Amino acid sequence: MHADFSVELGADDPVLSIPWTADDGQVRYYDLRRQPEMLLYIAEASRHAELGQFLATVNSRGSELQSAKCDAWFTTKLNEEEDVYGAACKAVGYVDLFFVPERLRFSFNAYEELAGDLTRLLKLAPEISAAAEFIIRRCYFGADDQAADVSEGFYVTFYASGYGDEEAEAWQRWGIAMKLVENAILQISAQRSRAMPPR
Repeated sequence: MHADFSVELGADDPVLSIPWTADDGQVRYYDLRRQPEMLLYIAEASRHAELGQFLATVNSRGSELQSAKCDAWFTTKLNEEEDVYGAACKAVGYVDLFFVPERLRFSFNAYEELAGDLTRLLKLAPEISAAAEFIIRRCYFGADDQAADVSEGFYVTFYASGYGDEEAEAWQRWGIAMKLVENAILQISAQRSRAMPPR
């Protein structure tokens, strides 16, 4: 499984505000860590069971991360770098993630270490026509109308891609990629928890 990470902190790069609400008001941020039952209101999770499972797990007590946003889609448009998969199509999904501990939300080094650890762990997974990409970006926490101030930190966008000659095959490999990353997050969270000094 291909895995890599990068950093996008330029002036024109994507940023995230938490909490957020779509311009039309139809979709918004749900704190699934505090209210896991709100997963029922995320349409993408209902359409894709693997995404729903990933969100449930990543927002659980066993994870040091929580989700902010997600989506999943299918396409036959592949770029030149994806020619190595010899596929006709791909299934793609992303989840925006940030640290639960507030002290880590504002640490670039913490996100860089996380992305590096995930990438190294996933490269040990069996070969499969799938890829995981992690992009560290800027996040503004407390960016709602009632916030007294806004704190600038970071988040990571996780992209999963599954490749195949047919749509069903692409979605199947995407689902495997989601599960591999889900397990890697739990493993790294457990390791970091054990390494934390007692309070």
